Parts: sequence; structure tokens; C-alpha cells
Amino acid sequence: MLLVQLARRSPVLLVAPPGTAARGAGAHVRNVAVRSASTSSSPIVSAIPGITEKYESLCDRLKEINQLSGAVAILGWDEQTMMPPGAASSRGQQKAALAAIIHEKQTDENLASLIQELQEGKHLNCEFARANCRDAKRDYDLESSKSKEMAKLEAELEADCFNTWVTARKENDWKAMEPKLKKMFDLKREIAKATRPDLPTYDGALDAFERGMPSSKLDSIFSQLKKDLVPLVKEVTSAKGYKIPPELKDHDFDVKKQAEMCIEIAKDIGFDISRGRFDVSAHPFTGGVGPSDVRITTRYSPKNWAEGLGGTIHEVGHALYEQGRSMEHQDLPVSRALSMGVHESQSLLWERMVFQGRPFWDYATPIIHKYFPHTKDITADELYKAVNHVQPGLIRTEADELTYPLHIMLRYNLEKSLMEDSVDVSCLPKIWNEDMKRSLGVSVPSDADGVMQDVHWNVGAIGYFPSYTLGAMMAVQFYNEAKKQIPDLESKISKGEFGPLKDWLNQKVHQVGSLYASPDELLIAVTGKPLDAGCFMEYLQEKYSKLYSL
Repeated sequence: MLLVQLARRSPVLLVAPPGTAARGAGAHVRNVAVRSASTSSSPIVSAIPGITEKYESLCDRLKEINQLSGAVAILGWDEQTMMPPGAASSRGQQKAALAAIIHEKQTDENLASLIQELQEGKHLNCEFARANCRDAKRDYDLESSKSKEMAKLEAELEADCFNTWVTARKENDWKAMEPKLKKMFDLKREIAKATRPDLPTYDGALDAFERGMPSSKLDSIFSQLKKDLVPLVKEVTSAKGYKIPPELKDHDFDVKKQAEMCIEIAKDIGFDISRGRFDVSAHPFTGGVGPSDVRITTRYSPKNWAEGLGGTIHEVGHALYEQGRSMEHQDLPVSRALSMGVHESQSLLWERMVFQGRPFWDYATPIIHKYFPHTKDITADELYKAVNHVQPGLIRTEADELTYPLHIMLRYNLEKSLMEDSVDVSCLPKIWNEDMKRSLGVSVPSDADGVMQDVHWNVGAIGYFPSYTLGAMMAVQFYNEAKKQIPDLESKISKGEFGPLKDWLNQKVHQVGSLYASPDELLIAVTGKPLDAGCFMEYLQEKYSKLYSL
């Protein structure tokens, strides 16, 4: 998960139409990418007198806003990792005070004048500059729709709700959580209506993470995915003969050694520890303030070594995106992640395509043996099978690749119903438990392992969950294209040579940031086509049919 302070500032997402129009747009976008990459270091000028100076003034203001937002992000990171519980109230006040200051700067009349005069940068000679103007206007329009009081209340409630969740989950106390969560959904409903009055209420929340992706399209994508996925899950879980060696499931794995191993592998993949750090938190996330300060948290279980390693590689995928963002455009809108789905595509590409791919285990098996000698007789094939074992379970973050989307669809349907006010918060545990039984065949023993397991709603990230499955779909597309463009990619991965893939993603995705107006435009530029949900199901069908000899 990407820390919400970063996620909230995700930029535009406009869905490109399929078919001939999209392919035509793709040809144009490819040209844009080449031209922008070759001219972005040139001075940004305009033939219109005063426009260059106005753009520079706009950038100064946008950088100041982003730097203040960075301070909020560090407070949020500290809140989830280091802060003593007794500081919760004062931390909420600190974040609220900063939120009010940032809101004032985001809605300043002088900023509005600059945005209006620059006319979305149409007189500037640099596409990155035009993207900054485009997204500055959007940010201003959205933020000016909120009052200062609303922005302050939002920050206070997110801090309060998060700290209540930490204790309530530990004590399995849904009654303590319920009233705070009701306030959160009430507030987010109000904000969605205020900032995006032309959209359905849930779409107003979704738009903050996946801009331009209407829930009607998600309904269609998820409906088809569930129709195809449920039979495959049943077929896989009914298959016989898929065995995990006892050395990998019946032994404790020392958490300190797990942490050492994870850091070694993270460095090999390309995480720059001089610009980042590792910590432990209740819910793994990636935070920080940009390319020079990226902070990963994960968690380890002595009974589940794959959770710690897989979770670390997932967060490293987020971190590589953050560390790979443009330094030239740092603190400006164009350097931000294009959407949460795109950001999740990067973490899931490294987790699913690499960590859960067979070539990775030729590299990683000797490292597992080094840290855990009791596994010395375990082969790369056995480790590959172990990390791809399909077993429906309670916890989303521990779910296998095949059943994970079913966890997301449950949360998507619930948060959509809550935002539309068709379901009351008090009904959440009952609906949750019934759906888990119906979709996954799992009985939920407690609210802590059920409706209270995720942090997202408790920090105000309502609308985030669909990004995980959209990201998984994008990851397949990006990786398929990488295999075409990088000679012998999987042979390189098997030798621990991750640099070519990292560099390709830096160039094609990370450094491009929010140059494009939508993930579909980015996907067209990189892969030649917009989001193709069918590729995801084809990938799952092929992989798990082979693994389980279907």
C-alpha cells in the first residue's frame, strides 16, 4: 500500500476508448513520449511576453505546497511506526493545523490567477510544463470546493480513526470502531459531493485514486472477472498432489534473519538504502516525501516466511517507483504517480511477475538456504510452488494471487454501498462474514480478522481498493511488453540481474510520472493498447493450469 498522504494527490485518469480511436491515440502518444524525453531538459519558454515568468512563479507555489504535504507525509509515517500511543491526540491536531495551512495555499487567489493566465500551459513549449499546468488547475478546482474547516476536520478524523483502529483491532472491539467509521464515511460522502458534484457519490471518492474510472466500468470488469475466476479457484483448490515440503510450512523462521534476508534481496532488486529505510508496522506500506526519502514498512511472521519476503518485494516495487520519479520535476504535479492503479502495477509486477515467477527462484534459492539452513535440500521448483500455493483464507494481505481479487471485490462492493448510503456501517460485520463464506468458503472467527483487518477506510482511503486489481491487470501488460523489449529478461532475472527491468520501468513509467492524462494513455504509449482486463485472466489461467496440472 502507498501511504495515503501520497495517494490523495494522485492525478488525472481519463479512460481512452477502445478500438481504432485508441490505437490512433497510441501512435500520437508514442511520439509525445519520445519528444518529451528529448526536450524536457531544455529551458521552458513561451513566445508570449510574461508567460515564462508566470509559469516559474506557479512552480514556486506548487513546490511549496508539495513540501508542506511532505511534512504531513512524514508525520503520517511516524504515526504508523514510531509515535507513542499517548501522542495520538496531539498528532491529530498537528496534522489538522498543517492541513489548514496547505488548504489556504492551495486555494490562494494569486495561485488561481496564475493558473487562469497560463491556460493549462498552451503557450509553453514543454509537455511536462503543460502537464503541470493541467494538474495544477485540477488540484485547485478540487481543493477550492472544500472549506478550510472541512480540510481540517478530514485530517483530524483520519488521525483519530486510525488510532482507534489500532487498538480496536488488537482487542477485537468492533463497537469501539463502528461510530468512528460511520463519521469517516459520512465525511467522505460530504467531500465527494462537494468536490465532484457531477459524479455519483462513490465515483467522487474513487476519482481521487483512479480518476476517470467510473464505477459502472469497474462493475463490468469485476463482474466478468468474478465469473471467470470463481470456477478456476474451485478447480485449483480441488486439484490433488500439490504438496509443500514440511521444511517450508512446519518450521519457525527467525524474524531477525527474515529481515536481514529481505534487505539483501531488496538491495539486489535495486532499492537505494541511502535514500530510504526499512521499518515494521501493523500494516505494510511505503511512504516518504519523494525520490530522495522513501520509507518501507513490512511485517514478519515466524510461521509464514513468504509473507515477509513477498510483502517486502511488493513495497520495494512501490519504492522503486518513488525513487525513480523525475528529480528534474521534483515537487511538481507531473512528477507524481499517474494513479494508484499505476503505482500498484509497479509493486505487483515485482511481487507477482518476479517474486512469484519461476526464474526468480534460481537466484533466490541459495539465499534462502544461507539464512535458513534447514531448507538446504529444498529446490527452486519447490520454493516456486510454495509461493504460488492457492488456499482461500481470511486475510487479504496473506491471500494468494488467485483468490486476492475476490477479497478486493468484497471491499469494493461494501465501500460503494456505504458511500451510496444503501448499507449502514452497523451492518458491515454481518455482510462481510456472509460474503466471505459465499465467495471464498471461509468462516470468519472474529471482526479483527474480518471487517477490521484493513487500515484503508480508517485513514480515509475510501476508493483505494479497486486500484489493487486494476494494478494487477496493468502489471501483466507492462511485464509482457518488457519481455518483448528486454532480450532474455527472464534469464537475467534467474541470475539476479534485475537492473535491465528496473531501468526499463524507470524510463517507461516512473520518470514519465503524470505526463499523460490517464493510465490508458500510458499503457498505449508503453504497450500499444489501453487496459486489457482479458490479459490478466489469460495469465492466471495459463500459470495455474500448469502449476496444478489442470
